Amino acid sequence: MTENTQQQTAATTELPTQYTPAEVEGPLYERWVERGYFEADEKSDKPPYTIVIPPPNVTGSLHLGHAFEHTLIDALTRRKRMQGYETLWQPGMDHAGIATQNVVERELAKEGKSRHDLGREAFVERVWQWKAESGGQISGQMRRLGDGVAWSRERFTMDEGLSQAVQTIFKKLYDDELIYRAERIINWCPRCLTAISDIEVEYQDDDGELVSIRYGEGDTEIVVATTRAETMLGDTAVAVHPDDERYKHLVGTEIELPLTGRRIPVVADTHVDPEFGTGAVKVTPAHDPNDFEIGQRHNLPSIAVMDEHAVITVHGPFLGLDRLEARSAIVAALRAEGRIVAEKRPYTHSVGHCSRCKTTIEPRLSMQWWVKVGPLAKAAGDAVRDGKVKIHPQEMEKRYFDWVDNLHDWCISRQLWWGHRIPVWYGPNGEVVCVGPDEEPPAGEGWHQDTDVLDTWFSSGLWPFSTLGWPERTESLAKFYPNSVLVTGYDILFFWVARMMMFGLYAMDGVPPFHTIALHGMVRDQNGKKMSKSFGNVVNPLDWMDQYGSDAVRFTLANGANPGVDVPIGEDWVKASRNFANKIWNATRFALMNGATIEGELPPVEQLSATDRWILSRLNKTVAQVDAYYEDYQFAKLSDALYHFAWDEVFDWYVELSKTTFFAGGEQAKVSGRVLGEVLDVMLRLLHPIVPFVTDALWTTLTGRESLVIAEWPTDSGFRDEAAEAEIENLQQVVTEVRRFRADQGLQPGQKVPARLELDGTPLAAHEAAIRQLLRLQPEGEGFSATASLPVAGATVALDLSGTIDVAAERKRLAKDLAAAEKEKAQAEGKLGNEAFLAKAPDNVVDKIRTRLAKAEEDIARIQSQLERLPQA
Repeated sequence: MTENTQQQTAATTELPTQYTPAEVEGPLYERWVERGYFEADEKSDKPPYTIVIPPPNVTGSLHLGHAFEHTLIDALTRRKRMQGYETLWQPGMDHAGIATQNVVERELAKEGKSRHDLGREAFVERVWQWKAESGGQISGQMRRLGDGVAWSRERFTMDEGLSQAVQTIFKKLYDDELIYRAERIINWCPRCLTAISDIEVEYQDDDGELVSIRYGEGDTEIVVATTRAETMLGDTAVAVHPDDERYKHLVGTEIELPLTGRRIPVVADTHVDPEFGTGAVKVTPAHDPNDFEIGQRHNLPSIAVMDEHAVITVHGPFLGLDRLEARSAIVAALRAEGRIVAEKRPYTHSVGHCSRCKTTIEPRLSMQWWVKVGPLAKAAGDAVRDGKVKIHPQEMEKRYFDWVDNLHDWCISRQLWWGHRIPVWYGPNGEVVCVGPDEEPPAGEGWHQDTDVLDTWFSSGLWPFSTLGWPERTESLAKFYPNSVLVTGYDILFFWVARMMMFGLYAMDGVPPFHTIALHGMVRDQNGKKMSKSFGNVVNPLDWMDQYGSDAVRFTLANGANPGVDVPIGEDWVKASRNFANKIWNATRFALMNGATIEGELPPVEQLSATDRWILSRLNKTVAQVDAYYEDYQFAKLSDALYHFAWDEVFDWYVELSKTTFFAGGEQAKVSGRVLGEVLDVMLRLLHPIVPFVTDALWTTLTGRESLVIAEWPTDSGFRDEAAEAEIENLQQVVTEVRRFRADQGLQPGQKVPARLELDGTPLAAHEAAIRQLLRLQPEGEGFSATASLPVAGATVALDLSGTIDVAAERKRLAKDLAAAEKEKAQAEGKLGNEAFLAKAPDNVVDKIRTRLAKAEEDIARIQSQLERLPQA
């Protein structure tokens, strides 16, 4: 045994024979954290690279969407850290106003209490207690995944510093007259008893009813249709299109509103579609956003007919009824008066539901606080138009512009107790005072603070700069703002991204919060279906991590991550990624046992074999390719490139081709061992950002160095050898073609066959030993008689198959297969030649038949070739 082999054997003993993720991942991650690898130094003179985590809810746990997004961010930040950037991945959590309050209220309900029994101050203390004891479990789960975040900088949207940031920007917006209080239509949840944002409304098709009601009498009657008959109690007009000849004589007149004793006007408004239904719509300004706008244009009164619990408040027979009870009672009363023209049940239509409790949302006129978004949204749009901020993929820009260019004022108040309380005080004589963070609120009899809290999105909109210490001009803010890139799902492009853009530009003197917005898709099941508890296809990524390892989950997610496109994922794909991790482990272990090393400089080119030059050329091309994909956020392509380079080129070809060299020993074995060490070193560095655990464990064993986390990212040396690549490509063609022939003849992979290799005069002559090793080919020997000859890539491989197969039986089998293929071809040609069939058959059916024909023709050609190659019986 040589000295080098002894050293490598010693190194290999540090690697278990099998890779067990559970034994590697946890301890390795804690070592990374303890050594401070993920911390960021604002005093560093390195160039900054910053990404903020999209803050998960404090109530949440890690789901596949989190795992997907975090894998992409972690890959970006790990690579930049290796490239020498001062890298900050900023962690933190969102206080999740509605969700958190609901969790704590449910706990109180188990004790037979409500928040009102505790009072506001005690309830908020109870929520803080819950957070300390039960909140934030996702932090531990992020560690399981391998997230390289700066834990010492972890923030919470309700911590002291971020609360100061919220109060500061509220005061600034208020003073600049960009925040105001007004009655507007909002999304109201009768269960959570608060206004909710658009993103917290989930739309689904519900079975309801469509009722057509006759308003007015005789010549003045108009028929309107509604799915919410209870709102008619608040109607203050009927609207028609100004050009609709059917109703022109009624515009400006009044008609009777059934059941109420009121008369309401007929108004002309271009919002009405004359082609839809009867061309007339009932107008309820207090309970519909479109009706509210019509009401504003025509100075119509707004009559609220329901309270915060969606209970009817109008005096009369329906007073005190729930909205659904009232709906049935009102339709029955209208039917009794002969006012119902038509009824359709079920009538399926899209209905908004509260994402937290699934209660049907009630559009409701309410006094709320609003952000005047006009100038803020314009700045956010201009930043992208002017090129200050890039959206990736670029085709997503249109969706962004469609949103910010048509953004309505934003309702920021919520009727909750948990959250940032609005810093406005009201005085006994109608005074309104907005208080900044360094100001004392007004005191004295009759003064009280607004009871509402701010929308959670208000505080998370400050996330890119509030987490860095704003409003103070901290060193961290100067170093890490603006953020380098935001990685997030296209589904919150409008709700979160647009708000960060508006607030960042406003608070930071026109400097946008990030240079690039990299949008990814949504994780779906392997059939492309949305994951939902009701579908039964929701997957807990922690279960997969337990079973297959975190690297396997990460690689599967990255391998499906095309920019802006949804990502299907299934357990079989995670298993395949687990197999890839095992392959990396086993192949590296084998390489170490056979002389792979990074000791010393790479030998000069003239000492390298064609195989060595080929793999080094392919290695450098892969480095360049992976770098280009990273810069374009093409995670699927870079993962695929790394997979095929590692598995196909390094393990299946280079390692196998080098075995004869290693087994022979000598100087050339040492040269190839150094090349193999170089290849493994660079390959593990390239793979590390995607699969950090297995690569770090292997790399530290290979190199004896501290950690891949702080290793240098590989660079393309510029070495290329096209001649060596062409030579090895010819070798691969020979091996592949002979393997295919062996399989066609029914030979077992390990079955040895006598062969004569005619390689003289070709570059392949130097590879004869490797070719024979890979193909299990014996020397010719006495009595050799070639029964098959395969010319390929300028060489000829002659095989003697006598005695290895039953030629007569093989001919019989192939003849049977040929007859079946010819029959399939004839049937397909018959259908495709039938004009009557083609005229009636759907396109997809015709396409399937064409595919069958092509497959049959391929089979016929393949089988005929096999028959020709068989020796005569």
